[in-house]
Amino acid sequence: MFRIEAKKMLNNATVQLKIAAAQIAVKVKPGQFIMLKIDQKGERIPLTVADYDRVNGTIDVIVQMVGYSTIQLASLEVGDYILDVIGPLGVPTELDGYSKVMVIGGGVGCAIAYPQAKYLYNTGVDVSVIAGFRTKDLVILEDEMKAVSKELFITTDDGTYMEKGFVTTKLEALIQAGVQYDLVIAIGPVVMMKAVAAVTKQYDIKTIVSLNPIMIDGTGMCGGCRVIVGGKVKFACVDGPDFDAHEVDFDILMRRNAAYRGQEQIDYEHACRIFSTNEVTI
Repeated sequence: MFRIEAKKMLNNATVQLKIAAAQIAVKVKPGQFIMLKIDQKGERIPLTVADYDRVNGTIDVIVQMVGYSTIQLASLEVGDYILDVIGPLGVPTELDGYSKVMVIGGGVGCAIAYPQAKYLYNTGVDVSVIAGFRTKDLVILEDEMKAVSKELFITTDDGTYMEKGFVTTKLEALIQAGVQYDLVIAIGPVVMMKAVAAVTKQYDIKTIVSLNPIMIDGTGMCGGCRVIVGGKVKFACVDGPDFDAHEVDFDILMRRNAAYRGQEQIDYEHACRIFSTNEVTI
């Protein structure tokens, strides 16, 4: 059993949980994730470790309420327990050997981008961050990302906060202004990662993306998280989740992720009624 030590609502659709998991906290590295199950009847939920405290033995996860299980998880309070937390899983992001890096997060993808930026910043890398959101109300981790980057640029699709536009617009403007990056890391919605990859490919900048396919067991046994990278089948839970952005078949990934969208919407509405949660647009 794993105790929830702290809980913080980041916006009306996203919650940050601090979980006591000492054996994971001492080993986890940026880019790795956990699989958790709330109770005996619960489904496995893959969540990237957004932060960790090796001394106090805790890990932080950021949960976007998009379905029954994530709404149920967000309904838990400090002192409640989660049945299973397994990890760290996946291959850590290869972050050493770079001097100037741009980290890009889109929406809740910033929860995954943050530990990457933090590691780079703490190892002396010149790291900047672009964080993109649809609107001001969905902005998360602004102070945290500002603390671990030389420059933080926030964009909103509707212009309600900071710069209006997409992360790709800001990235290309910086590149055209003469800023030279030896690595770009992009984490967020698939369509955003695809767009970032298209920009960086023009300028021959190495780019890493963290893929988010449907994931069931986290061990490579089920095959549900298969993706096409460089024309070959890979499994995101054991081969990734990080891959070379310029080799990923994003179109197949988007189609696979949309396969259960209808049922997911039904489950989401059901969960909102059960846990007395207002439906939100995310």
